[in-house]
Amino acid sequence: MYRHERVLVTGGTGLIGRALVKLLAEAGARVRVACHHEPVDPAPGVEYHRGDLMSRDFCKEVVKGMRFVFHLASVTGSVGVGRKRAADFFVRPLLMNTNMMEQARLAVVERYLFASSICVYAPAKVFVEDQAWAAPPHESDAFAGWSKRMGEMQALAYKAQYGWDKVAIVRPVNTYGPYDNFDPKTALVIPALIARVLGGEDPLTVWGDGTAVRDFLHCRDAARGMLLALEKSADGTPINLGSGKGFSVREIVNAILKVSGKVPKIVWDEDRPSGEKYRVADISRARKLLGFEPQVSLDDGIKETVEWYRDNHERVGPRKTAFT
Repeated sequence: MYRHERVLVTGGTGLIGRALVKLLAEAGARVRVACHHEPVDPAPGVEYHRGDLMSRDFCKEVVKGMRFVFHLASVTGSVGVGRKRAADFFVRPLLMNTNMMEQARLAVVERYLFASSICVYAPAKVFVEDQAWAAPPHESDAFAGWSKRMGEMQALAYKAQYGWDKVAIVRPVNTYGPYDNFDPKTALVIPALIARVLGGEDPLTVWGDGTAVRDFLHCRDAARGMLLALEKSADGTPINLGSGKGFSVREIVNAILKVSGKVPKIVWDEDRPSGEKYRVADISRARKLLGFEPQVSLDDGIKETVEWYRDNHERVGPRKTAFT
């Protein structure tokens, strides 16, 4: 499907974007990346276009001649950052999503993937796609969650008015892997803990009591799921991409310590927010419609990520994000 085709990846220098660009290149696609910052370790043979996806003109320029679009660009960060920078988490993605999808429609792009998020869901232990709109998103995800919900609604609106029914919608869980954002001030739980542990923090203070359970997916699995979604389910049907399993923060900490060889004292700060107690995605639909099954175990994924960070963080430096 992708061989010799012109494919645009927005956010192609980010965590999942890098993995996706690599898979597309291996499949023989002619890949263009829209990115906000100069790429680190750019992939050979890939076009990189720097610009601001909040700009309609840049979106119009970068989508010209593309047959497929993967829209991954967004704003990500920890629970604490999401609360402090509420407008960034709501307005920036909303503008990027709206402009990019509109310009893709006007450019008559054949198929389009919108990377939504697990944060669209109302509070629940297990997230099932058709229950996403049962109530507002959890308050810890309100701003990011509503911006992603509006992106999904835009796709449905285009299908209703224009008959543009070739939009795939995926909702990835917490992803991690090489080239992640490891800045403890803004990073998600796994990369933040890896950076702090390998940085020698002792005692290691962790927000919450360690019992919060999350679903984690390696970036390569997320990218592979996106390729399958555009190929097999570009019809507006939302699909969860996750492991389908729950892991506690304590398990994550122990897995990182085991690989790192560090033995700091752990301090659980129960006065700090840790979000919902349990969040795991039901991936039955991904299995049925896409034949999707995660291939990277949590232990193997954390081992790879720890080793990559140890070997590369000084060379690569801090990853540029929406906040830098």
